Amino acid sequence: MDTAFVGYALALLVGISLGLIGSGGSILTVPILVYILKIEPFLATAYSLFIVGSTALVGGVQNAINRKVNYKLVLLFGIPSLLAVYVMRAYVLPLVPDTIAIGSLNLSKNVILMVLFALVMFASAMKMIRPKAITQTQSQPQQTQLILQGVLIGVVAGTVGAGGGFLIIPALILFAHVSMKEAVGTSLFIIAIQSLFGFLGDVSNPLLDWNLLLTFSAISIVGIFLGIFLTRYIPDHNLKKGFGYFVLLMALYIFSKEVFF
Repeated sequence: MDTAFVGYALALLVGISLGLIGSGGSILTVPILVYILKIEPFLATAYSLFIVGSTALVGGVQNAINRKVNYKLVLLFGIPSLLAVYVMRAYVLPLVPDTIAIGSLNLSKNVILMVLFALVMFASAMKMIRPKAITQTQSQPQQTQLILQGVLIGVVAGTVGAGGGFLIIPALILFAHVSMKEAVGTSLFIIAIQSLFGFLGDVSNPLLDWNLLLTFSAISIVGIFLGIFLTRYIPDHNLKKGFGYFVLLMALYIFSKEVFF
């Protein structure tokens, strides 16, 4: 079977994941691009920023229409995050050499990126499989904590091309005291802004395949509408736990492939 067809078919899962649980888009996108569509890892993280960003933007607009987006939090959390993403993509990562020596061990930049991505996937899986109870209070939002969390998530997103929805949603609930539904809608807007802004650091790359990028993104956008529709029928807790186990298996596969094979 044509690997391009398989890759584009799986693009639906990227959008469905974002539509159902507000996260997980990049966790699927990067492995699909690297292992099925054979995109070089550094370029795949750039593609992921555009694909997830454009898909999340559509989902964010849909949630905005339904009044589930807190625009104050988008600015307070999103601006530090998007600045961190841009700095990582435009200035920090290009300085990292293609080969890094650790003692007698020489590691390629691509291997390090994929191992880091596997670790992010592992953390994401654990949060979905064993979620901690998050209590909401009516106290004032903790603005300093939100800004620091925004910077941290921006660094992660810029490094491995992950939007960080699995980190953003708990942060908004814990430090801004919003409901789960409002956190998901706001998270999609933040993911869209930080990802698309971060992609600006790569937009001049002559290696970008715009035909692949736009096709994958369009299919993913169809997926997010399917995901939003399916939320009416699939219990949130069961969905997150099942997806968490799937992500865990993918993380173990990527880690073992890059480190041992």
